[in-house]
Amino acid sequence: MATSEAELKTLMIGSLDGDALSHGLLLRALVPLLQNFYRRRVAGADVDDLVQDTLIAVHTRRETFDRDRPFTAWLYAIARYRAIDHYRRRRQTVAIEDVEAILVAEGFEEATNARMDVDNLLLTLSPKQARAIRDTHVDGKSVAEAAAGAGIGESDVKVSVHRGLKALSARIKGSSR
Repeated sequence: MATSEAELKTLMIGSLDGDALSHGLLLRALVPLLQNFYRRRVAGADVDDLVQDTLIAVHTRRETFDRDRPFTAWLYAIARYRAIDHYRRRRQTVAIEDVEAILVAEGFEEATNARMDVDNLLLTLSPKQARAIRDTHVDGKSVAEAAAGAGIGESDVKVSVHRGLKALSARIKGSSR
């Protein structure tokens, strides 16, 4: 399943070029990303509705995507506006501390660049360590969910995360372990 910026952008460009398979794969790949995005911002059953609304918006507004820009910045901007519309429809009040997290209007390019940096760092690890870190620290899955998804034990996920983070820390500090 496509999850990196490059993979998602390739699928989006294929979709724009009329490749129905790329379009279908893109929409399927976006479901878990959007579910994680909305789970952090919206309560319960509304998550599935928002994911569906966002997928429809991606489909109907795909011609607005600029091929020279990061795909995930465009995607999360749409998702953010879907969340805002959700709160408006529900006329829910939000604690002032949560407004920034919901209405972040700037910084998506920086977030996308950070995501690309994380992707590049994870490429330096073994696939097992990279997946464990991505699942638990990037995608927000529990250790149990990560273990089930990878078909390994929970302790194996914990060890992979620990060793992977230790290796990344050494690389970032300039050590060549």
